[in-house]
Amino acid sequence: MDRRVSSVGGASLLAVLVASVVLAGIARRYDVSGPLALVVAGLLAGLIPGVDGIELEPDLVLFVILPPLLWSAGLESSYVAMRKNTRRIGLLAVGLPLVTTFAVGIVAYHTVPELTLAAALTLGAIVAPPDAVSATAIGRRLGLPRQIMTLLGGESLLNDATALTAYKVALAAAIGTASSWGTPVFTFALAAVGGTVIGLATGSLIVYVRTWLGDSLVESAIGLVAPFFIYLLAEEVHGSGVIAVVVAALILGQRSTKASYATRLQDTAVWKTLQFVLESFAFLLIGLQLPTVVAELKGISAQVLAIASAAVLATVIGVRIVWVFLMAYVPRKLSRRIRENEEAPTKSQVFIVAWAGMRGVVSLAAAFAVPVTTLSGEEFPGRPQLVFLTFVVVVGTLLLHGLTLPWIIKVLDVPGDDAHQDALAEAAAQTKAAQAAADRLDEIMAKQRPDTDVPERAATILRHWNDRRSNAAWEQLGRSDDEIGEGPAAAFRRLRLEMLRAERETFIAERDAGRIDDEVLRSVLRGLDLEEATLDRD
Repeated sequence: MDRRVSSVGGASLLAVLVASVVLAGIARRYDVSGPLALVVAGLLAGLIPGVDGIELEPDLVLFVILPPLLWSAGLESSYVAMRKNTRRIGLLAVGLPLVTTFAVGIVAYHTVPELTLAAALTLGAIVAPPDAVSATAIGRRLGLPRQIMTLLGGESLLNDATALTAYKVALAAAIGTASSWGTPVFTFALAAVGGTVIGLATGSLIVYVRTWLGDSLVESAIGLVAPFFIYLLAEEVHGSGVIAVVVAALILGQRSTKASYATRLQDTAVWKTLQFVLESFAFLLIGLQLPTVVAELKGISAQVLAIASAAVLATVIGVRIVWVFLMAYVPRKLSRRIRENEEAPTKSQVFIVAWAGMRGVVSLAAAFAVPVTTLSGEEFPGRPQLVFLTFVVVVGTLLLHGLTLPWIIKVLDVPGDDAHQDALAEAAAQTKAAQAAADRLDEIMAKQRPDTDVPERAATILRHWNDRRSNAAWEQLGRSDDEIGEGPAAAFRRLRLEMLRAERETFIAERDAGRIDDEVLRSVLRGLDLEEATLDRD
């Protein structure tokens, strides 16, 4: 019997997975926001008579969906940019979730009679963190400026660690037990330090192992299983699995320049596909929770639920707006160092960050993970209301922020990504790279034995193409050099590969010196990798 039920549940999840990919593909085809379309589709599906709710399994989200999405986001993040914005990201990823936890807890405690203070704080911790999936998925589609995406991405990568740790502490108090590994302060310290240490150790180890193997297929396979292993390992020692995965991913992303072109190209294709599938699956799952949530509300006052829903949702949104504006301007007023070292944000940029607080599937998973009973055997106080309010906050923020952000960006005239500035920086770096490639070619040709004139003819062609590549970077800002093909002889391929290595080294040096952004580096490395792939026939 158990096996049959398990098979039915697995079949349902498989159907949801297939449906989510199909619906997301259709949304992309018609240029509709995939996350919002999937959430609405799930909500509508739940209203169809006879369609049973598919209850979200917390372990499925926390141990299967979350780690690879954090890993993918970490690989795409810029360590350099995050380091420059450490203070701002810290205020968003640590300070804001804690403030939201207490604010929502107090409001929920006074609007939902069934909730104890500990249970209300548990709700506050559950809805405190904006979701990594929601922030990056919707932000990418809207084309938000890189500075804003750096803040939102850094926040969403790390705030889950803060909120989930606060959730453990509040939940322990609500069910009648203390944290098994010490006081709340020690719990936070252990989560942060443990997660960071494990992330640093495993990230460095994975880089070493992948380099030692030198096999792009195996390297990508290791990358696929790494986030699950790291997350589980960190959680087993009571560290933060979120921090561990993010730290390890940042290390691999920063050191991906040392990997082979085949590994980089393969990793990019694999992770973009997996990210698309998992994000689609997560958003459809959110909408499908409506029947399950509503089924638990029998006998509960609709008026109380309506008042509590409005109050909690308004608190979640309001606290974020107040906190973001205060932290954007108050520290600048108090610190001359901040004024001198950090560019002043515009009010429109601050408001976009304040308004982009979409919650997601991690909050729902945490809500469903709340036990039905306490240690004393009594029902967990206000659990149905807690789950319902979490659902309201998740769906409410997704729809409200997701639907209004494009309009707000247009009204506030927020500029898009720094495309022109990136193109200028890339052109400047390309000039240096072309010079490095020419110097490398001259160095190689000086050591050649002039047995035949074939290498010299190849060198002449390469010099001409190198000049044209450098000029094109200025004449056609932002466009790729796909017109460069492979040479007709082995000598041509060998020399061109050496030049590509010189260009790659120069671009990396420009990134390390802070003259180009990681996003620019990834763009040009992909062009070099693709060209190297066409030249390498082994």
